[in-house]
Amino acid sequence: MSVFEKPIVRFLVKALGFFVVWYIIYEMWILPDGRLDEWISLNIVGISAGVIDWLGYDIYVVNRIVGIMGYSGVEVIDGCNGISAIGLFLGFIIAYPGDWRTRLSFSLMGIAIIYLVNLCRIIFLVITKVEWPGLFEITHDYSTTTIFYLVIFILWVIWVNLDFSNKRISNEVA
Repeated sequence: MSVFEKPIVRFLVKALGFFVVWYIIYEMWILPDGRLDEWISLNIVGISAGVIDWLGYDIYVVNRIVGIMGYSGVEVIDGCNGISAIGLFLGFIIAYPGDWRTRLSFSLMGIAIIYLVNLCRIIFLVITKVEWPGLFEITHDYSTTTIFYLVIFILWVIWVNLDFSNKRISNEVA
């Protein structure tokens, strides 16, 4: 058996290949074009503002910035809108064996979960600036990496443990 016939090696090669392709597509076309990042960032800002307003705070929105009146806001820049995390998640799901219909529905669910987690993160960061300003920097610096990687890992573990119609597939990488 050659090294590329081993299931774990195939998984790693597929995942790495997806990440390289995703990086090239994102860095060369999606990010420079800016429309997708702009749309997602503005969507996150708008919904965050609505939730923070509902929580009783007097909010303001200026383009990609959402904040509470009297305090500096949080800007949802391209690196903070969750697109990179979604690409990482999709790479793991695409690289692991599974039925394409199940993979598609799980991918859509995972994208929604990552989006909601990011939305909650932005809301929390805006409120942290007001309620616990001394914790903002550490919360901002570590929440993105920790939360996204943890959520992506949990989603991948769920994907790996799904009961596929063909049990051989789920045992293939083990």
